[in-house]
Amino acid sequence: MTKEVTVQSVKIGAGNPLVLMAGPCVVENRDMILYTAEKVKTICAKYSVPFIFKSSYKKANRTSMEGFVSIGMDEALKILDEVKHTFGVPILTDIHTAEEVSAAAQVADVLQIPAFLCRQTDLLIAAGKTGKAVNIKKGQFLAPEDIKHPIGKVASTGNKNILVTERGTTFGYHNLVVDMRGLVMMRKFGYPVVLDATHSVQLPSGGDGKSSGQPEFIFPLSRAGAAVGIDALFVETHPEPSKALSDAASQLPLNQLENLLKQVVSIDNVVKQFVQ
Repeated sequence: MTKEVTVQSVKIGAGNPLVLMAGPCVVENRDMILYTAEKVKTICAKYSVPFIFKSSYKKANRTSMEGFVSIGMDEALKILDEVKHTFGVPILTDIHTAEEVSAAAQVADVLQIPAFLCRQTDLLIAAGKTGKAVNIKKGQFLAPEDIKHPIGKVASTGNKNILVTERGTTFGYHNLVVDMRGLVMMRKFGYPVVLDATHSVQLPSGGDGKSSGQPEFIFPLSRAGAAVGIDALFVETHPEPSKALSDAASQLPLNQLENLLKQVVSIDNVVKQFVQ
């Protein structure tokens, strides 16, 4: 059984019900973020699913110079703080440098290490020292068993509030594949395991200067992850993905989230009887 990580009132792992981490890829503007947070919270309440709101204040790893980065770190964090206090939900956001950690930790309840940065020792240690929960995304280049090294860097600070996330592994050019065995392998380190069902369907750099995607696979991957026995599901969702400023080709339309959650919760309710 994995250890239990508590984020505000949300309990992750140790056989607790599935947790949803969801929201738009990046903070684009206040109105869209608050609208999405309210809708997701309502859906989660309907199915009694614990909810952590996710959105990035900045997207530092863009394919090209033309890719959207941020409305500004301070403004984006201010909007996330408003979501936190308006809707009473924990906040998860990406951090990119050790220098950003302090400001992000003043708002976020979960500091997320982007997949490309999962080997950055100074970033992992800085995140660990905050005492906040740290969600480590396994790099596309990393074998599941090698996640023990990023875990060890965070744990070296005395912080054991650690989550590990599968988001697909590089499979040739412009393609990712999710090896469901990896979810089982990562659980062996004793920390809650998360499946990122939307980044897993990306086609990295598969578009003209941006990543493409295959969102039709979000549903089957989510169901498969629940069947394996994940502790949380990570989904980037947007009211109008085609108009999203980041990851437009892989975000789940917000109007499909309830159907996805209904399916995944049904599977999780069965699996949690057997997988601890």
